[in-house]
Amino acid sequence: MKVLKRSEIDEKYKWATKDIFESDGAFYAALDALSKKTNAISAYKGRLGDKKILLECLKESDKISYDLNLLGLYAHMKKDEDTKNNIYGEMFDRLIALSVKIGSDSSFLTPELSSFGEEYLKELIADKDFCDYDYMLTEILRNKAHILSEKEEKLLTEMYSFSSKFKETFNMFDNADIVFDKVKTENGSVDLTHGLYGVLLQNENRTVRKRAYTSMFSAFKRNINTLAANYSGNVMKNVFVSRVRNYKSALDRALSGENVDVSVYDNLIESVGENTAALHDYIALRKKALKLKKITFYDLHVPLVENADVKLEYEDAYALVKKALSPMGAEYSGLLGEAYENGWIDVCESRNKRSGAYSADAYGVHPYVMLNYQKTTHDVFTIAHEMGHALHSYYSNKNQPFAKAGYEIFVAEVASTVNEVLLLEYLIENADAKSKKYFLSYYLDMFRTTLFRQAMFAEFERFAHGLAEKDEPLNAVSLCGGYAKLGKKYYGEDIEHDGLISYEWARIPHFYNAFYVYKYSTGIISAVSIADSILKKGADAVAEYKKFLSAGGSAPPVEILKLAGVDLTKKEPFEKAMGVFKRVLNELKKEIL
Repeated sequence: MKVLKRSEIDEKYKWATKDIFESDGAFYAALDALSKKTNAISAYKGRLGDKKILLECLKESDKISYDLNLLGLYAHMKKDEDTKNNIYGEMFDRLIALSVKIGSDSSFLTPELSSFGEEYLKELIADKDFCDYDYMLTEILRNKAHILSEKEEKLLTEMYSFSSKFKETFNMFDNADIVFDKVKTENGSVDLTHGLYGVLLQNENRTVRKRAYTSMFSAFKRNINTLAANYSGNVMKNVFVSRVRNYKSALDRALSGENVDVSVYDNLIESVGENTAALHDYIALRKKALKLKKITFYDLHVPLVENADVKLEYEDAYALVKKALSPMGAEYSGLLGEAYENGWIDVCESRNKRSGAYSADAYGVHPYVMLNYQKTTHDVFTIAHEMGHALHSYYSNKNQPFAKAGYEIFVAEVASTVNEVLLLEYLIENADAKSKKYFLSYYLDMFRTTLFRQAMFAEFERFAHGLAEKDEPLNAVSLCGGYAKLGKKYYGEDIEHDGLISYEWARIPHFYNAFYVYKYSTGIISAVSIADSILKKGADAVAEYKKFLSAGGSAPPVEILKLAGVDLTKKEPFEKAMGVFKRVLNELKKEIL
């Protein structure tokens, strides 16, 4: 199918960048005006002990950040409209250069505030004049115990310049240097790539799936000692920094960055571990549905139901999403309508447009969503997902001051996944027999990949860092052995535990951003719990959920989730999510067996 030029796309399918700046000329005028303020904040350096001057400094910093965010949003969007347009590439580069200057100019703020005594900081937090900044100041106070001397901080900063190379080394290997064996398919041999691997695992021909799987993991096996040494270096770096900064563990340091208690992580691992039998049951059902004597890891991605894809025009897909989200009430539905009608969404694929989808926003303007819509089930869910992000930002920006509007990554995927769950529940309820099987299996695979698999990854990270913290060997043998043991725990005995799967950990790029993946699991657990409450309790649950959406970054993320009735320090939301998984699994059994 021909990919259209952007000029050939109907205006109704394009986002309205004029709502940010009327024209490129207006953008450059604002950029030039902000460029004159690159030294505005450093003028306050050394004077923050005076409350009046500090408040003036924080407000001026907010004004500059507000303008910078608007400029950043516009430049980012224009560049993504046409990635080969040098004008917008240069626009974006100028914006980045200005961001660096402004960041450097204000870099003294947090260290100087951290240098003040507890009493002064507590006095500021209690002062109503500083109400917009009370949470930011509370976080500075909380982290004081982990701030080192100026000399030590400088040494750590210098260390970061080379300690980040572990991640860079992996990325270079994974994207540039790794060599896969060719994969023979029905249409001839093909060069395997990471993207093609996911496609081949869904091939109905089991031999093709096996060849792709073998090619992928054999490549990592051949390089496992190098990869293990590189990952071990990254783990030991994390352990070193946590010790130097006086944290109990690397896990404690990582979670402390977003003010999340380690009990949440422990709760996740323990609760999922207590429910792996349900995953084993699903894998056994997959084996029966696919009529296999023995199921393997390369059989986990192939669809259980063929030719059940939802193929809708964009207008019909959006109407479906809006209908499915009607339990959210008239206000939420009205915002979905406003987004559809008033230029929030860039819909169509066009020549040189950035691939994928995302939601973006800046305080003071409505959110935006970029799509590259195609007539597939995945793209229908993408609409629901990205609009979840967009309306989370809308409610946060509407109800919080600038300084508190931005929410933590820990809660960022909750609203998007709530929308996906509500859409799934609607589709299951209104589907014919064939489509119902498809959506039930789609739902279960969402659980398998986003909850169980990511929880297994999280447990592996805790295992690997635990070895380093106990000064035990961290090498290919210990890492592969630990991963293989977890594979048996999570996937059970029905699946064939071949030797290759023990190398899977070595291909996970997220492991170089330590203790990040658990957020995928807590995100879906929170979303399933919230969606279940909305469907059962109606308006009362929606009202609770909107408090969460409106909270932005005004409190610790775990406390913000409690506004929606989800307390991740307790077992209840985990058990609730597992209950939904088991319910959907039993429904699929009735349809298949």
